[in-house]
Amino acid sequence: MLTRSLLAWDLTESATSLAYINLVVAVPMIFASMIGGAITDRVERRKLIIVGQGLIAFNEVFILILLSLGYLEFWHMLCTAFIAGCAFPFIMPARMALTATVVGADKLQSAMAYSSGVMNLSRVFGPAMMGVVVANFSVIAAYIISVSLYATAIFCMFGVSRSKVPRKEGEKDKKLLTDISDGFSYVLNNRAVLMCLLFGLAPMLLAMPFQSLLVVLVDQSWQTGESGVGTLMAVGGIGGVLGSVWIIKRGDSPKRRRLMLGSTAAFAVFLAIFIGTSNFYVALVPLLLANICVSASQTINNAAIQLLVDDDVRGRMSSFMLMSFALTPIGVFPMALAADSFGAANAMLGACGLLIVIVLAFVLFSRTIRELDHTIKQKVAQKNEF
Repeated sequence: MLTRSLLAWDLTESATSLAYINLVVAVPMIFASMIGGAITDRVERRKLIIVGQGLIAFNEVFILILLSLGYLEFWHMLCTAFIAGCAFPFIMPARMALTATVVGADKLQSAMAYSSGVMNLSRVFGPAMMGVVVANFSVIAAYIISVSLYATAIFCMFGVSRSKVPRKEGEKDKKLLTDISDGFSYVLNNRAVLMCLLFGLAPMLLAMPFQSLLVVLVDQSWQTGESGVGTLMAVGGIGGVLGSVWIIKRGDSPKRRRLMLGSTAAFAVFLAIFIGTSNFYVALVPLLLANICVSASQTINNAAIQLLVDDDVRGRMSSFMLMSFALTPIGVFPMALAADSFGAANAMLGACGLLIVIVLAFVLFSRTIRELDHTIKQKVAQKNEF
């Protein structure tokens, strides 16, 4: 992420170009997510992940070759980003469904916290490592490392057991479009799942796009260069890890609602403080706290959804969760336009304020969210009886 942002900025020197990179990832993720979820519920999940990761690795190799030959242009980055956006809707639902199948309901929240912790740990080492590599060697060296890491990820997946959910009698001959339609019907008929999905979308769409504009914020507010961007991304990753550790230490406590709501609101508050802090090093503290809160909030939200859904639709429900990740790049677009017009700091502060208003609206007007803990308890008890 850091290397791609730096490369796009060097090629265009436009904040809008960062939005375009994210947009061409997001659009296929949204349109292909339900197809990926439906296929996840039909095929062996481990194989699906391996094939998807292989496609993204090929993308990185293609960029590496163009970089090495000196032929890379911005439109090449857009094309490869689009291909990656087509692969993610198959990888992520399969990974979420595979995690739930492996660990079971009793340890699902802790397992997802571990998974989130590992992903956030990569956000710590990734930017730090790539910042050093780009500064001291080249972007080409960074892409060589990227290709090596993707190859390692593919190799590691062979150590995971195969996982395929048996189709129920009468469902084996269903068409793919029917499965997709059934997924939408399932969400609409399960209000708790729908409300959790909508709540999870809010921070991802409104505030999380700030990560893609860090390079602009650094340039406009602190002028700390590439190392500053790497430092901010690394601190964000550390916060994500600490947020995951917090949920792991907390365990699979049934009291989820208050922490999910509170940590989301706190994320917006700390992010606003970070943006408004003039000293770069002092700003690292609220940034750390903001990422702790959003990591905890998203982990609890994702675990709540997985606990509420049935296993035969888990892939499709995971694809709905994927849409929240897809909307983050889409959220970059209006934020980038606002950043070009009013400055990155003002655009991000406006997003933080709107997020707080939405959290308050859920608290005041959604009875389903207020009764979330009780609903999950009933659903888990039904699954255990079955």
